[in-house]
Amino acid sequence: MSHSPEFSRRIPFNRLGSGLDETIEASPAERAALAARLGLPEIEALTCRFRLTPADNRSVLAEGHLAAKVTQTCVITSEPFKDVLAETFFLRFIPLEDMPEDEFDIDSIDLDAPDEVPHDGKALDIGEATAEQLALMLDPYPRKPGVGLENAVDVAPAEGEEGAELSGEGPDGPRRPNPFSALSALKSGDRKE
Repeated sequence: MSHSPEFSRRIPFNRLGSGLDETIEASPAERAALAARLGLPEIEALTCRFRLTPADNRSVLAEGHLAAKVTQTCVITSEPFKDVLAETFFLRFIPLEDMPEDEFDIDSIDLDAPDEVPHDGKALDIGEATAEQLALMLDPYPRKPGVGLENAVDVAPAEGEEGAELSGEGPDGPRRPNPFSALSALKSGDRKE
């Protein structure tokens, strides 16, 4: 099954010449679809300015300047908060058939080299490249500014709910749900389908 990008901007090779500057901006519908893909409540704005330079007959170097306004969910309080992201990145578009095999030697990776992005030989999809860079920029554990662990929300199941086996008396007071009770049930074969 092929994936249809939520934010696609294909630049045909015949437009590149000796180099091309291109700025792209996601529409409201594209931002909503991309937010769903990335698990974000909202993407308020997403733009990227590219400088595309052919490196040889088959690859293209790209410098991108991405700017986004997103709403993320705090991992401590579960509250939404707005965040502004901006970053410069470098890519190298290469033909799909030149992409390395699935297996690679981790010691041979050049961390300073631009990331390689496949192209079909007809056009570069700088929209999908932008979406991928945005995904890489997002904090996997976002925290609302000013929030620390003292603001944590307990999301453990309440007494009586599935997975709410109680552990012993804790230093903070009465018994709390044991977070490993669901795993214990799986191990003993007491799974509920």
